[in-house]
Amino acid sequence: MMPRVDPMNGTPDRPRTRWGVFARHDFRLLWVGETVSGLGNSITAVALPLIAVEVLDANSTAVGLIAAAVWLPWLLVGLPVGAWVDRIRKRPLMIVCDLVSAAALVSIPLAARLDVLSLPHMVGVALICGTAAVCFNTAYHSYIRTVLDGRDLLEGNAKLQGSEAATRVAGPGAAGLLAQAFGALTALVADAVTFLVSAASLMRIRVVEPDHAPDEERASLRQQIVEGLRFLGRDRYLRPMVTWGAVINMALMGYQAVQVVFLVRVVGLHPAMVGLLLAGGSTGGIVGALVVTRVSRRFGTARGLLVLQVATSPFALLLPMTTAGPGLLLFALGALLVGIGISVANIVVGSFRQTYCPPYMLGRVVATAMMINHSTIPLGSLLGGVLGDTVGYRSAMWIMTSVVASCWLILAMSPMRRERDLPEYAGPPAPAVPRSRGRQEIPDGGW
Repeated sequence: MMPRVDPMNGTPDRPRTRWGVFARHDFRLLWVGETVSGLGNSITAVALPLIAVEVLDANSTAVGLIAAAVWLPWLLVGLPVGAWVDRIRKRPLMIVCDLVSAAALVSIPLAARLDVLSLPHMVGVALICGTAAVCFNTAYHSYIRTVLDGRDLLEGNAKLQGSEAATRVAGPGAAGLLAQAFGALTALVADAVTFLVSAASLMRIRVVEPDHAPDEERASLRQQIVEGLRFLGRDRYLRPMVTWGAVINMALMGYQAVQVVFLVRVVGLHPAMVGLLLAGGSTGGIVGALVVTRVSRRFGTARGLLVLQVATSPFALLLPMTTAGPGLLLFALGALLVGIGISVANIVVGSFRQTYCPPYMLGRVVATAMMINHSTIPLGSLLGGVLGDTVGYRSAMWIMTSVVASCWLILAMSPMRRERDLPEYAGPPAPAVPRSRGRQEIPDGGW
């Protein structure tokens, strides 16, 4: 079967160089912008709670409210944003999102200087940045397909995932240094600058996005949302992937909600050692990004994904075995290997989705999948916290890591267990368009 994806840059047969996708001018700009922006996001994750505590003297409930506000937009606007993104050009939207995020973040130190900063202001900024992240990420996953052709998507996603994992390691440390040297408010200004750098990089990208259908030929927003839901719900590959993503996110957030308390109060570690151990998972993300291309070429995208999950997920059970002294190696090894497995899965699934889904509905499929996957994050955090207070921190770790260790069964029961490579083309029905009398067709099929 011929690959479905038509290269947007007109160079399908360009010889590979030792630089790989970094030889592409537009990809370099996209990578630089996203790496710098990712570093800023990691800084924000530390700076916002520090500002809430140091400037507003906020309690843990207030800090939790700010954190929840960042994720809430995925549940509120994820589906309509996905359909909307499919109607418009992605790069201008991404630039606007960067500029809006920068302006929102700068408003916090300005309000603090004027002595008018309040908790509702910070929650509002978190909601604005969260909404911008929903729009940006949905457009971003669709836009990669414009910058790279089908054969380079896996390598490109691996490079982007690797830099994202690296920023998760470096970001908190950079935030701590900035906050210690110049204050948490200055760290937030530095974050705003990273969004401006991202916007500037996107402005310099030269590739032209394909034209969209005229407005009068488009189905309604509601119809497009339904179409995306049906496509995702009835597809035999995407459905188990989304299910796996939702369950693994719940389990990961469940044990992560109690792992710090577990390490401090049960194992008896000081904060510096806790931070060092927690960096192991992010280091695993970097390693996963480095090996995913070789694993996929050696075993195939389907088989390689499944093999890596079977090989790494059970090591999550090492985490609750952690004890002081040499027993800390159990936590480090478990976090490293679980991080490798999650990183490889994110890259393979993301690349598969970009080549497999029809271009006209990629935005809403991405948004629907991410909405479902993100919806279990607060549930997992709540479940982990309740279990920790009810049955004890080590027992809560055992329960949640047991779910992580067995999640690979969801993928093993899907069609990929019988295939070497994931397919390149779904072959869906044509997009729905309004009938002559104003009534809109809905593609046949259901959940």
